[in-house]
Amino acid sequence: MSGLLKLMAEDAGDLDIIGAAVQDALVRVGEISFDPKARRFTAMIHRFRWEMAGEQGPYERVRSALSFDGVLGVKSRRVRQDTSDALAAILSLGFIPESEPPGGIVRLLLAGGGEIAVDVECLDAVLVDLGPTWSTPRRPDHDR
Repeated sequence: MSGLLKLMAEDAGDLDIIGAAVQDALVRVGEISFDPKARRFTAMIHRFRWEMAGEQGPYERVRSALSFDGVLGVKSRRVRQDTSDALAAILSLGFIPESEPPGGIVRLLLAGGGEIAVDVECLDAVLVDLGPTWSTPRRPDHDR
C-alpha cells in the first residue's frame, strides 16, 4: 500500500497533475455527489495507478476520492442517472477559467461522450488515495 497519492490543486497546472492521475479511473454514477449546502462535489473513483504502471504488468487500481470545494453548481450531459450502478471511465479532467479569475468550470470528460461540468468560484481540488490497492489484468489502451 506504499505510494498512495494525496494531491491538492489550486491552479490549472496543479489540476493537470490530478487530471493525469485520474485518467482512466472508473466511477459509478451512484458514487458522484454534490452537496449544495457544503458547496462540495465528490466522486469516489477506482483509479488506475499510472505512476506505478510499466509497459508490462502487474497493474493496480486503488479506491480514491476526488473532491472540489467552493462549488457553485454542477451540470451533466450524457451521464446515465437512471441507475446508480452505471459505470463510466474518466478520459480527462480540465479547467476552463472565467474571464474574471479565479472562477471557472472544471470539466470531467467521460468515455462514451458523457461530461460533468463543475462550476467553481476558485480551484480547490483534492485527490486522495484511500487504499488498499488491488491487481487489475489490463492497462488502459487508448489506441484500441
